[in-house]
Amino acid sequence: MGGVAVDVDAGGVKAPDGGWGWVVLAGCFVITGFSYAFPKAVSVFFKELIREFGVGYSDTAWISSILLAMLYGTGPLCSVLVNRFGCRPVMMVGGIFASLGMILASFSTSIIHIYLSTGVITGLGLALNFQPSLIMLNRYFNEKRPLANGLSAAGSPVALCCLSPLGQVLQYQYGWRGGFLILGGILLNCCVCGALMKPLVAPKTTIAKELGQDNDKDGEEKMKKKPKAKLLDFSVFKDCGFVIYTVAASIMVLGLFVPPVFVVSYAKELGNEDTKSALLLTILGFIDIFARPTCGVIAGLKWVRPRCVYLFSFALIFNGTTDLIGSQAKDYASLVVFCIFFGISYGMVGALQFEVLMAIVGTEKFPSAIGLVLLMEAIAVLVGPPGAGRLLDATKNYMCVFLLAGSEVVLSALVLAICNFLFIRNTPPDKLESITVTEDAKAETAGSKPAEVSDEEEKGAREEQEKETMKELKEEEDERDKEEEARPKSATVDSQEVERFLKEPQPNGSMATSPETCL
Repeated sequence: MGGVAVDVDAGGVKAPDGGWGWVVLAGCFVITGFSYAFPKAVSVFFKELIREFGVGYSDTAWISSILLAMLYGTGPLCSVLVNRFGCRPVMMVGGIFASLGMILASFSTSIIHIYLSTGVITGLGLALNFQPSLIMLNRYFNEKRPLANGLSAAGSPVALCCLSPLGQVLQYQYGWRGGFLILGGILLNCCVCGALMKPLVAPKTTIAKELGQDNDKDGEEKMKKKPKAKLLDFSVFKDCGFVIYTVAASIMVLGLFVPPVFVVSYAKELGNEDTKSALLLTILGFIDIFARPTCGVIAGLKWVRPRCVYLFSFALIFNGTTDLIGSQAKDYASLVVFCIFFGISYGMVGALQFEVLMAIVGTEKFPSAIGLVLLMEAIAVLVGPPGAGRLLDATKNYMCVFLLAGSEVVLSALVLAICNFLFIRNTPPDKLESITVTEDAKAETAGSKPAEVSDEEEKGAREEQEKETMKELKEEEDERDKEEEARPKSATVDSQEVERFLKEPQPNGSMATSPETCL
C-alpha cells in the first residue's frame, strides 16, 4: 500500500515506554471500551427485541454471542492483515465496518438481520480495531506494560457505565431502531483512534545517505538475504506455556461473559424497574474502572510480575466464586453486592489476561499468538451465552445459569495454576531481571546495527583514501630515486676529466703525478 508505514519490523525497535505511547494508550482505551462494552450494552435492547420479533431469551442472547464470536474468531484474519498492511489502515477500515453494521441493523425486519448486521458486520469491525490496538500497545510499552494494560482495559467499564444508561435513554426516546442508528454514528470514533496508531520506525542513519552506489548494492543484498515475516506464526504452539494459557482461556470464556449479559434480565425478573435494573451494569462498570488500573499497578511490582500467571489464576477463582455466591441473590440489594464483587474480580481478569499472554510469547510473536488465542476462545464464546440462555429457557431459574458460569471460570483457574506449577519451571526474579536486561541489550544492538555497518563502510573509505595517498608518496619517492641515480653519472664524468687533466703534460714539461704519488 502506497504511503502506509508497515510496522511489521517494529519488534526490533526498543519500546519508548512513554512519549507518543500515551496517545496510543488513549486510543486503546476507547477501542477496548467499544469492543467489550458493546456486547453487554446491547443487552439493554433485548426486552424490546423480544417483543418486536416474538423470540426468546436464547435467541436474543445470540446477538451478544455472535458479537463476541466475531471479536474473537477473526483473530487469525486480523493477525494476517496487521502483518501485511500495518495496524493503522486495518483499524480505520474496521471503524467503518463497525458503524455500518449498527446502521444497517436499525432497518432490520427480523432477528436474522440483526444477527448479520450487528453480530457479523459490527463484530468484524470491532475485531479489526481491538487486536491491532493491543499489538500497538505492546510495542510502545515494556517496563510500564502492566500499568498500560490496566489503564487500557479500564476503557471497558468506562464505556459500559456510559453506553448502558445511554442505550436505555435512546430506547425510551427513539426506540431500539433510533438507538442502533445513533450508536452506529458513535462507533465512527474508531476511525479516529485508528489514525492515532503511529507505527514505530527505527531511526535513519545519515551516513547511509552519504555513501554511494556501493552501499545501495550492499543494502539490496541484505534485503534479499533477510527472510520475509510470516503472516501467521504457528510455532507458538510449540511453547508449553502458550498451550496451557489457550486451554485455560477457552474454558474461562465459557462462563466469564454470562453474568453481565443476564444480570439486567435477572433484576427485571425479580420485579425491578427497567432503569433500576440497567443501573446494575453501571455499578459493575464503576467498580471495574478502579479495579483494572489498580491490578495493573500490582502486576507491575518487582516481586509480582514474574508470578503474574498465579495472580491471574487467583483473579479467576475470585470471579468464579462470586458467580457461585451471587446465584443465591433474591433481591435487588443482593444483586448490587454481587455486582460490586463481580466488578472487582472481572477488572482483575481484564487487566491481566493479555499481560500474561504478552509475558509468555514476547513482542515478536504476540500478533500471531493473540490471533490464535482469540480463535480458540471464539468457539467457547459461541457456546457460552446461548447455552446459558437455553438453560434459562428450560429451567426458568437464573440460579442455574450463574452456578454454571461460576463453575466454568473456577475450572479454568485450576487448569492454569496447576499446569503451570507442574510443567513450567518458575523463573526467579533475579534471573528474570537479567533476562530482561539482555533482551534490552539485544534490542539496542539490533537498533545500532545500521550504525555499525556505516562505521565499517567509513573505515573502508578511509583505507581507500590512505591507499591513494600511499601511491602518490611512492610515485614521489620513485621520482626522487631517479634524480639520485642521475647525480652519480655526472660525478663520474667529472672524475674522468680530472684523470685526463693529470695525464696531459704540464707547462713546465713534467707529467702530472697521480693523486697517490702526491700524497
